[in-house]
Amino acid sequence: MKPATVVLDASVGVKWFRPEPGSAEARALLVRHGSGEIVITVDHLFLYEVLSVVHSPRAAVSGRMAYGSLLDARLTWVAPSPKLVAAAFDHADLLGCPLYDAFSAGLAAVLDAPLYSADVKAHAAFPNVVLVGE
Repeated sequence: MKPATVVLDASVGVKWFRPEPGSAEARALLVRHGSGEIVITVDHLFLYEVLSVVHSPRAAVSGRMAYGSLLDARLTWVAPSPKLVAAAFDHADLLGCPLYDAFSAGLAAVLDAPLYSADVKAHAAFPNVVLVGE
């Protein structure tokens, strides 16, 4: 049986590196991905968003270590395409969120996959969202 595809917003990826509400749930997704039960798919902004939040002189995990961990996780990275960008514009308008927050929702829509997000403000109205940490 083919593993289910899920899309993660960067707000969930940050929880892999920071102890906050929903971190255990976020890490469980990574374990499911590693076991082949699911395929975690992310948009091209995921890396930049996660690393910009994680990278701090006071952080428990350095940005460089987080980058290595993200590469080791073997996530499916999706580059921008006309279809994805159009879906992101559509979802920014539908959800009333900034365009950069709409890329993960647009990707989930294009792939007809659930969106896992901890960003209630941006994604609560997305029809196929699973809110992490709520």
